[in-house]
Amino acid sequence: MNTLSLPEPIAAYFAAEKQNPEALARCFTAQASVKDEGHTHAGLGAIKAWKAATSARYTYTTQPLALQSDAHSQVVHARVSGNFPGSPVDLRYRFRLERGLIASLEITA
Repeated sequence: MNTLSLPEPIAAYFAAEKQNPEALARCFTAQASVKDEGHTHAGLGAIKAWKAATSARYTYTTQPLALQSDAHSQVVHARVSGNFPGSPVDLRYRFRLERGLIASLEITA
């Protein structure tokens, strides 16, 4: 099986996803935003709270499968498996990078 080569900030995000909210927040710019499940979480405090709430609700693993790039963003197609309804599910993670960090992330089905 080939290993997917991801840009450093995105690889760091998926590695930190298995850790704690502080580790995950270090992947983002100070003004970053995350849009997930129809809600937008703006700023590092909100991103930490989002990660903490998600981790408290669900146990899951994410397997990045493919990467597409355009002029404005990087889209990772990933399979997420865990203890949530509908598992496993394939999701798209649209990252916008800025100065070596994540400026925005939108997670969609």
